[in-house]
Amino acid sequence: MTDPTPAAATPRPCCAARAQAGSATVPGGPAPCGPAGGVTRNPRSTKGQVPLTGGVFTMGDHFDEGYPDDGETPVHAVELAPFHIDETAVTNRAFARFVRATGYVTESERFGVSAVFHLAVEAGPEDILHRLDTTYWWVAVRGADWRHPEGPRSSVGERSNHPVVHVSWNDAAAYAAWAGKRLPTEAEWEYAARGGLTGRRYAWGDELTPRGEWRCNIWQGRFPDVNTCDDGHLTTAPVKSYRPNGYGLWGTAGNVWEWCADHFDPGYYAYAPRHDPRGPLEATGARVMRGGSFLCHDSYCNRYRVAARSSNTPDSASANLGFRCANDA
Repeated sequence: MTDPTPAAATPRPCCAARAQAGSATVPGGPAPCGPAGGVTRNPRSTKGQVPLTGGVFTMGDHFDEGYPDDGETPVHAVELAPFHIDETAVTNRAFARFVRATGYVTESERFGVSAVFHLAVEAGPEDILHRLDTTYWWVAVRGADWRHPEGPRSSVGERSNHPVVHVSWNDAAAYAAWAGKRLPTEAEWEYAARGGLTGRRYAWGDELTPRGEWRCNIWQGRFPDVNTCDDGHLTTAPVKSYRPNGYGLWGTAGNVWEWCADHFDPGYYAYAPRHDPRGPLEATGARVMRGGSFLCHDSYCNRYRVAARSSNTPDSASANLGFRCANDA
């Protein structure tokens, strides 16, 4: 695969599906879900987290390769206080502990339907509702949720160390409260994902496959119909499948999108404060997602670059959308 070029900057919709498109055929839908979903916040815990010293770093797209509508520029200096962040995305095993302890029901489960990639669907004809209009590779599947990531005939039974998916921003915030953590700010996420490298394209440098080695789980082949699976994965990979970055974080590129705490505004970088930016003060109807997923490909969605950003509504969930947590120091 070639590295992305500025020609890839043509605006493209993100490769994560929206809840409204996936659930339009299901009557009712879920009840409104607050940021913690009724879950009691537990005492602070830094279990499984990496402490980072913070400091000044340069945030944004140094190569002018991003999509204009994503707002990856201007490149700007950001100064962060010390913080902690999970070394991996939250796994199915960890999320199962949360559900057992609280009885929490995710929004995908309450919607009764979620979006599954068309080559990975495991469901009977009666549960395959429709393809999404603008991104036909997403299929609305009844019974798809975090326990059944490809549909009701699938299971996470042998994927306890894979990232949990089909979780909305609201679900992620509820888990974080229970775990004594919080979602990272977008600035914290990029600082951590860079692993100490300044102005690089990826978390490991500027070359996608140094010495021919895959460093992240993204699409190989012709998107969205032919995946050669050169990296061994059609969908998610275990959270420690590739090398960690310079800060000891795993999987900050590809595999699954990761929710951040911030509201999304494509123009935010032009007015963001230098010290500990936390996103627009006013709600925008969308939350930031970072890192890209197993569906990213340079011909369509080169958002596995460390500066790339995207967004989705806080009740949206899909088979390539997960999260990791953070904490104040």
